[in-house]
Amino acid sequence: MDHFLSLHDVDADALTRLLDLADQLKRAPRTFARALEGKSLAMIFLKASTRTRVSFEVGMWQLGGTALFLSSRDVQLHRGEPVSDTAKVLSRYVDGIMARVFAHQDVLDLARFGTVPVINGLTDLLHPCQALADLQTIRERFGRLRGLKLAYIGDGNNMAHSLMFACAKAGMDFACAAPEGYTMDRQLVADARQDAARAGTQILETSDPLEAAEGAHVVYTDVWASMGQEEEAEARRKAFVGFEVDDRVMARAAGDGVFMHCLPAHRGEEVSAAVCDGERSIIFDQAENRLHAQKAVLVTLLGDPG
Repeated sequence: MDHFLSLHDVDADALTRLLDLADQLKRAPRTFARALEGKSLAMIFLKASTRTRVSFEVGMWQLGGTALFLSSRDVQLHRGEPVSDTAKVLSRYVDGIMARVFAHQDVLDLARFGTVPVINGLTDLLHPCQALADLQTIRERFGRLRGLKLAYIGDGNNMAHSLMFACAKAGMDFACAAPEGYTMDRQLVADARQDAARAGTQILETSDPLEAAEGAHVVYTDVWASMGQEEEAEARRKAFVGFEVDDRVMARAAGDGVFMHCLPAHRGEEVSAAVCDGERSIIFDQAENRLHAQKAVLVTLLGDPG
């Protein structure tokens, strides 16, 4: 890999290697304590974050490297300097760039014009780091990925897109239940269906949460109004009536099915408190695995060959 921008760009073998490395990093972190010694990572945050900032910053430190936090006040992106100039300048200073931004084109341009690896920490279109950590969490829980089913219920957003790609690459069936007007991007669905056809898996789109959850090993949801959509919050709450993941939905899942959420969670909206804090919830396992999965990406992209 030259960059980590989308799981659609990662082949199945490379994905397995990333997950295996993430498991090694989790089991024996001190073995990799000098893996990125002397290396630096610029972290661009146009969107605020808890998990992304802490996991990348701690991850670089645990690998012997340095992370530099750059907020919207610290960089000139969209404030008079083109992304191409920012990419070229940062490439002269650091060994890698992680960007958490709004427009997906920004990470594409950072990768296009820079000369160092670029990691997509989140865009409005995709969130591959979270989906990678989710695969690690699911594999830990079930001992495998192939043959499982993940049901995503809610907004067809960046999380839905990345989970769809993740499942297709990992040999998992994927179902998405979203209300009309909030379905997934059509081009990304077409791309994922090609991945799924090669893996022999299925992608289902429906407007019925119960249909999506039927037999699912993982039931997954996200907030109904993401960052930058605050003005749409009330309209979205009305549109998503009936899409709360509650005991009724979980009853349709497999007997050993689990609940996942990328957090932050709004109990009483996209998920009931009983499910979010219940015995089937593994939300904090997946939050922890952001650290290990992202360290695997960092070692793969920034580590010395061999």
